[in-house]
Amino acid sequence: MHSFMRFALAAVVCAIAFPALAADKPVLNVYTYDSFAAEWGPGPALKAGFEKTCGCTVEFTTAEDAISTLRKVQLEGTSTKADVVVGLDTATSGDARATGLFAPHGLTLEGLSLPWSDADFVPFDYGYFAYVYNKQKTPNPPKSFEELIALPPSFKIVIEDPRSSTPGLGNVLWVQAAYGHRAPEIWKGLKPHILTMTRGWSEAYGLFLDGQADMVLSYTTSPAYHAIAENDDKYAYAPFTEGFVPQVEVAGLLKSAAEAELGKAFLAFLVTPEAQKVIPTTNWMYPVIDIGADLPAAFGTPPEKVLEIDETTLAANGRAWVDAALAALE
Repeated sequence: MHSFMRFALAAVVCAIAFPALAADKPVLNVYTYDSFAAEWGPGPALKAGFEKTCGCTVEFTTAEDAISTLRKVQLEGTSTKADVVVGLDTATSGDARATGLFAPHGLTLEGLSLPWSDADFVPFDYGYFAYVYNKQKTPNPPKSFEELIALPPSFKIVIEDPRSSTPGLGNVLWVQAAYGHRAPEIWKGLKPHILTMTRGWSEAYGLFLDGQADMVLSYTTSPAYHAIAENDDKYAYAPFTEGFVPQVEVAGLLKSAAEAELGKAFLAFLVTPEAQKVIPTTNWMYPVIDIGADLPAAFGTPPEKVLEIDETTLAANGRAWVDAALAALE
């Protein structure tokens, strides 16, 4: 979810015959979040790459973020013009599945660099939620939520709202996975340090870059953006000893898709080397296949200690966890 808004398959595709009619090409309607389809995001390059072989036109319809995109599809129901939704994640895919609006993708996904067995959603990138800081301003960052809580209240963080932001929801899952029944206690301890809770990631990150907070909830890959795009290595993520919660972004096909075969082909295209090489330096996340030297060294290696919550547990408890976190912050 994760393009920096302030800054600047082929085998599968070819196996399906699409008429390339200059005057009347089929249109694949893709719903996604704003930054994915922005000129600096992965959308334009993925659109161009897919259109080279599909004999079609890809059209993006955007919402502010992944949660807003899902809500749009839910409101439209079976009358939605979307064929494919791109940008949900493993924290929202359960809600998406429960709508009954998504169809099995029917693809054999081989060669992925992460375990995957979801019949409905195809992964296209992944990352880990983290608190990012400026090494020059904060030479000794907290190494856990508890160390953060123990700092003077003048040490400020910016977080995102879990009701409207996937990083915000990921933060709730992170605290829950790390502390279980102690999660409300951790949230109460964090309260004095929270400068504000923004609706989305871009606003939060902007406040941090403006110097209004010491840390911001973002991703372990955020420092790679600064190092690669800005040649600036002063940003890092705090090495929390609790471990890190992953976010896997996914795409899904709608049952009501007018262009179902095109939709399947697009999902297959997303995990090809051509598409995956686009991801790191446009969406600033890890690719889901090994792209070798095409992954810049600045991305480093993913965290070793990973905390996860399965979809069944999340479906049963997620709303209560969010409510408890918000209540603790009141």
